[in-house]
Amino acid sequence: MSNPSLLRHLRDILLLPFTMSVVVPYFIYNPQRRLLLTNDLLLKIFGLAVGLLGIFMLVFTISLFGRFGKGTLAPWSPTQKLVIVGPYRYCRNPMITGVLSILIGEACFFNSLSILQWAGIFFIINTVYFIIKEEPDLEKRFGEEYRIYKKNVPRWIPKLRGYKQGK
Repeated sequence: MSNPSLLRHLRDILLLPFTMSVVVPYFIYNPQRRLLLTNDLLLKIFGLAVGLLGIFMLVFTISLFGRFGKGTLAPWSPTQKLVIVGPYRYCRNPMITGVLSILIGEACFFNSLSILQWAGIFFIINTVYFIIKEEPDLEKRFGEEYRIYKKNVPRWIPKLRGYKQGK
């Protein structure tokens, strides 16, 4: 089991989170469809903070996939080991939470109803995908270890106490 190359990681980052959080918002952004009537400085500051938190979460979770999971974030290059460290101890999908935070941050920063709507669509698509495809695949790949993890760690809303494997 070797770590995936940096090029594989970059390819997968560009194809998935970069496309969802930069390319799609760029094409759907419409300055006429605003969240608020005015361009509020507090909304920009909030958006920047949430977006930066999302970027940090995304980078951190991608690094965990490479270091501990021996794979990338992409379904065509999945991890070889179940990742249950860092934020994965508190919720099962912190990487998607990171991308969602980036989208919400962009929506607030750019005062964009279109990007906020895209964030909602992104969340629904991922929820359906995880229930129908990813979770059953993880159960097949990791068996009882994943079933126990799934039973103890929520999909989206983090628990206050982290899951400890084997306890």
